[in-house]
Amino acid sequence: MHTSFNIGERAYSVNLPEDTDVLRMRGDVAIIDHGAALADAFEHPIGCPSFGKIVRDKIAQNPEGEAVIVISDNTRPVPYRGEQGILLPIVQRLLREGVAPGKITILCANGTHTPLPDSVFRTMLDPALYDLGIRVVNHDCRDNENLKFIGYTGAGTKIHINRLYADAHIKILTGLVESHFMAGASGGRKAICPGLIGEDSIYRFHSVGYLADPESRDLNLSGNPCHNEALEVAGSVGADFILNVTLNQDFQVTGYFGGDMIEAHMAAFESVREAVSVRSAKKYDIVVTHAGFVGRNHYQAAKAGVAAIPLLKADSVLIMVADCIDTDPVGKATYRKVLPYLKGKEAEAFIEMLKSDTWDFVPDQWQVQMWAKLFSVIAQDRFIFYAPQIQARDYEILPGVDGSSYAASQGPGADNGSKIQEFLEASLKETMRIMERDGKNALSVAWLADGPYGVVRN
Repeated sequence: MHTSFNIGERAYSVNLPEDTDVLRMRGDVAIIDHGAALADAFEHPIGCPSFGKIVRDKIAQNPEGEAVIVISDNTRPVPYRGEQGILLPIVQRLLREGVAPGKITILCANGTHTPLPDSVFRTMLDPALYDLGIRVVNHDCRDNENLKFIGYTGAGTKIHINRLYADAHIKILTGLVESHFMAGASGGRKAICPGLIGEDSIYRFHSVGYLADPESRDLNLSGNPCHNEALEVAGSVGADFILNVTLNQDFQVTGYFGGDMIEAHMAAFESVREAVSVRSAKKYDIVVTHAGFVGRNHYQAAKAGVAAIPLLKADSVLIMVADCIDTDPVGKATYRKVLPYLKGKEAEAFIEMLKSDTWDFVPDQWQVQMWAKLFSVIAQDRFIFYAPQIQARDYEILPGVDGSSYAASQGPGADNGSKIQEFLEASLKETMRIMERDGKNALSVAWLADGPYGVVRN
């Protein structure tokens, strides 16, 4: 069985056993007339007046007020340029209502992610924005001078929010609504929390207790402590308008959702919930998956590991490939610092260590904790991982089995596509051989075609 799959803008191929169960999310129909759909989102938004009226009323209150448009970083495939682009239409409507270009700032909601250089912004954003002289800046969660203290959440979290956004007269959020393995869904309030908050505030959002809560999971907003925290923090400064999109498996826009921060986001969430569902009540001997566009480093690839959990038994094997194109294919130094504590350790013992009074909180430990969710189901020696960019010394700290040997014949100068294909095919063949040698017959194999984006539901 020959199949192809996309990671970002690139297509990869793999040959699978004929009887492999190919599990795909239902998906949704792409929008054909983007101009009309966008215009409708601006003129007939969900839960608030039209975008033009909101801006006119704001200008009437303060003709010199600043407008801030919040965007996601390059770990999210939000369409900020091209035919589907949502950013230039927002700016054009602001200009049309009388907001000067010098009063408009595009603010990247990095959270704790590495700030983006100008060269990356220029690949993400419509060139016309630069021709207009629109300012583009990163949020820095550690820059205390540019954080504003707002107050406390009901749980006692100090709310420090990007000062530029907090003080803006016109506040606009953009983003992608997709399933999220902690907060239930991305988009909406997450552009502010964790996107624009201080590092200390992020610690609470990603705290051990929140992530260990069974309600902190994909496609769940009810009783989800991560969602509730994000909503409360975002509500402390609010947003005048949001424009979120939903995408199908080919990264085509299936919906533009403009309007109120809560109501428009909820409408997008309801649309996504069915579209990304993968229906399967079965557990498999072998599950093969990929880390998708988001898996630009090992840190982000955790999303694919958690997405596969419903298909796994204790004796299953999970095979995963990622194309880790970030400058550091593993992740930041803080993430690297925590990984060795999980390597070769029982997941329960790792979580207890994080909860202990002797453990000092480390930024990015939350993503290692998400890997531990996977290893509470299968042992680390039943997880085979490979990314062409990761070096041998890095595999020494990554939990699981180093998959690079399965692509060894390709050599260091080979194309990543051929390396990825060889890894998937060779690791699957060898895993099946070992299982059959050990007495397992009629092996069941599943291919998660959409990687981290599909959510398995019974």
